[in-house]
Amino acid sequence: MFRHTSFISSLLLVLLLTLGASAQVLQPTKLSVALSKPTAKVGEELDLIVQARIDEKWHLYATDFDPDLGPTVFTFTFAKSPAYELVGKPKSIGATKHYDDVFKGNVTYFEKTGRITQRIRVLQPGSLTIKAETEFQSCTDVDGRCIPGEESLSFGPIEVTGAAAAPATPAPAKGSTGAVVTPTAAPAIGPAPATATTAPTETTAPVAATAAATVPDSATQPAMQQGAGTSVAGGASGSAVQVASTAAAGAEAADSGLLSLALIAFVSGLSGLLTPCVFPLIPMTVSIFTKGSADRRQGILKALFYGFSIVFIYVVVGLLTSVLLGADGLNLISTHWLPNLIFFAVFVVFGMSFLGLFEITLPHGMVNKIDAQADKGGWAGVFFMALTLVVVSFSCTGPIVGSILVMAAQGGGLRPVIGMLGFSLAFALPFMLFALFPTWLKSLPSSGGWLNTVKVTLGFVELMLALKFLSMADLAYHWNLLPRDLYLVLWIALSGLLGVYLLGRFKLSHDSDLPHLSVGRLLMAVLAFSFMTYLIPGLFGAPLPLLAGYLPPQSRQDFSLAASAAPAMATALPNAECEAPRYADFLELPHGLPGYFDLEQAKRCAKAANKPLFIDFTGHACVNCRKMEATVWSDPQVIKRLREDFVVVALYVDDKSPLPRNEWYTSAHDHKEKTTLGKKNADLQLTGFNVNAQPYYVLLDPNSPADLAHTLATPVAYESNVGNFVKFLDAGLARYRQQVAAR
Repeated sequence: MFRHTSFISSLLLVLLLTLGASAQVLQPTKLSVALSKPTAKVGEELDLIVQARIDEKWHLYATDFDPDLGPTVFTFTFAKSPAYELVGKPKSIGATKHYDDVFKGNVTYFEKTGRITQRIRVLQPGSLTIKAETEFQSCTDVDGRCIPGEESLSFGPIEVTGAAAAPATPAPAKGSTGAVVTPTAAPAIGPAPATATTAPTETTAPVAATAAATVPDSATQPAMQQGAGTSVAGGASGSAVQVASTAAAGAEAADSGLLSLALIAFVSGLSGLLTPCVFPLIPMTVSIFTKGSADRRQGILKALFYGFSIVFIYVVVGLLTSVLLGADGLNLISTHWLPNLIFFAVFVVFGMSFLGLFEITLPHGMVNKIDAQADKGGWAGVFFMALTLVVVSFSCTGPIVGSILVMAAQGGGLRPVIGMLGFSLAFALPFMLFALFPTWLKSLPSSGGWLNTVKVTLGFVELMLALKFLSMADLAYHWNLLPRDLYLVLWIALSGLLGVYLLGRFKLSHDSDLPHLSVGRLLMAVLAFSFMTYLIPGLFGAPLPLLAGYLPPQSRQDFSLAASAAPAMATALPNAECEAPRYADFLELPHGLPGYFDLEQAKRCAKAANKPLFIDFTGHACVNCRKMEATVWSDPQVIKRLREDFVVVALYVDDKSPLPRNEWYTSAHDHKEKTTLGKKNADLQLTGFNVNAQPYYVLLDPNSPADLAHTLATPVAYESNVGNFVKFLDAGLARYRQQVAAR
C-alpha cells in the first residue's frame, strides 16, 4: 500500500512540475483564417483574412507602422505561385494607433480581437490553397512581457474558374512602410498538387503599402477556418501548453493613452482659467445668470446651458480636426518631418506669445458680430455668450488649445475630440459650479499680476515642449541637429530662467511690480530649480528614467562619463582569451558594459575568466527591457556586480540579422529552420528554459548546459526592485563559487 501511495505521489509531483513548467510558455494570441469568398473567376480579386483572438490585458502589434521603431510588425511570407499574385500590402482593420514615448513614434495594435486582410488576384483555374508563414509579437503592459510568435497558415481551397490569365506586375504604391510580404515557395494548386520544397530563399524587397484605412468586405460571408501549423509558443518537449482564457465578450477597456490625454487636457483647461483673458470674466459671467434671471432655478439652468455650450463648441473643434484631417492626415502629421517642424515653429510662436512678445487675436469684426448675437437674450443668447467667451479668450487659450490638438494628432482617431472634451470640461466647470454655489465666489482671489505669471510660466513650458517635435524629426531622419546634450542644455536653461523669473529677478513686458514674493511663486520656483537640478546629471551620462520617453537616446550624446569609461572596461575583459564580440557593430550593451551577443562566445570568455554567465534574453521591441536597463541596471550596486562578477551576454530574440549559412539549424521543438539571430535566441530560450517572454534573466555556470535544471538561481523576469535584483545576483554568484570550490 505504501509503495502504491509513494508511486502515485511521485507521479503527481512529476505532473505538477511539468504543468508548472509548461504554464510559463504563453500563447496570448490565437490565429484563424477565412476567405472573403470561397470561389472566384480568373482575374478576380479576393481577400485572405486573418482573425486574431487576444487574451485579456495583452495586445498584438498590427501591420501598418514603421518596422524600424522597434516592435515587431505583423508580417506574412507567402508561398510563390503563378496561380495568384498579391495586390497591395496587408491591412489592419480596426487597429488602435498610439504614440509610444519609448519608441518615439506611432505604433498600431489590436486588443481582444484583430482582423488583418491581404488582397490577392487569382490567375489560373483550379483548386487553389495558399500557404503563408507569419511573424508577430504580443505584449502586455501588466508586467511588460512580450511574446514573439510564428505560425503557418493555410487559406483555401479556393475554387477558381475561367481561362488562365497572365500575371500583372503592379508598380509599387508609394506610401508608408508596412509589413514585409515576401513570396517564397509554391502552394498547392489544382487537382493533384505537387509537393513544394521548403529550401530557404532570399527575400525580395517589401511590397509598398497602400493608404487605405479600411477594406470593404465581400458580400459573401467569410467561412472561418482554423489556421494550420503550430505556433512558436508551443511546449519545449511536446508537453501540453496551458493557455490563459480567451478575452470575454464585451466593451474594450479604455485606452490608457486616451485617459492620459484627457487628464492632460483637463489640467490644461484649469490652467486656461488662470489666464488674464479668462479669470476676471468668471465672477462677471456668473453674476449675469444669478442676478439677471427671473428666479434662481432659471439662472442655474442658464449657467448649466452656458457650460454645456462651451463643451459643445470645443468638442466640435476637435471633431472637425479629426474629420478634416482624417486618419491618413493625422498619421502624416504625426510621422512626417515637415509637420513636426511646423509644430516646433507653432509651439515657439505660442511660447513667445505667452511671454508677451505679441498677442494672438481673432479679427475684431468676428468678435463684434458674435457679441451682438449674445445681446439678443434667450437660450440662443446664452449660447452666443459662450461662443463670445471662446473667441475673446483666444489670445490666452489659443496656444493651449493648439498644443492639445497637436498632441492629440500624434495618436490620430478621435484623440482631438477627447482632448477638447477634457479641456472644455475643466474650462466650463467653474461657471456651472459658481452658479450652483454663488457664495463660493467670495473665496476667489482677486485679479492681479499673478495671472500674467501663470501665462509666462505656460510660455516657458511651451518652449520646452517645442523641442520634442524638433527632436522627433531629427531622430527619424538622422539630421543630428539636436543631440541629447544640446536638448538637455536647452531644457536646463529654460527651467533655470523660469525659476529666476518666479523669484522676481527680472520682469517681462506685461508684468506688474512685485513688492514681495508670495509663497506660491516661491514653491513654483523651487519646482523649476528642482527640475533643472534633476536634468544636470543627464549631461554626464545619467539615464534620467523619469524622462526616458521625452529625451533623445543616450547613444545621441556627445559626452558621457559612462561612455568615456567604456573603452577602459572593454579592454579590461578578464582574460586575453576573451575574443572580440560578434555583432558588436550593430548591437550594444547599456551603460558601457562589456559583454557578448552570442552565447558560445560568452561561455568561452566566462570559462577563461572563471566567472558565471549573466544571460539577458531581451528584444529591440521590449519596453520593459529598456525600463530595467534604465532604472535597475543603472543602479551602482547592480552595474558594479555585472561589470566585475559576471560575463554579460544579451540575446536578442527579435533581431532579424541573418545567420551564416553554416549556422542554420532545424529546431527540435517546432521542426522549423532557424536562419536569423533572433530566431536562434528565441529557440534557445524556449527549449532551454520553457519561457518565451522578455525580459528574462538567467545566471549560469559556463561549464553547464543552458537549461533550467542547471541555473545558479531561479531566473527572474521584470523586477523593478533593485534590492531584489541584487539578491538574485548575489545568490547566483555564491552558488557558482560553491560549485567551483567543490570541483
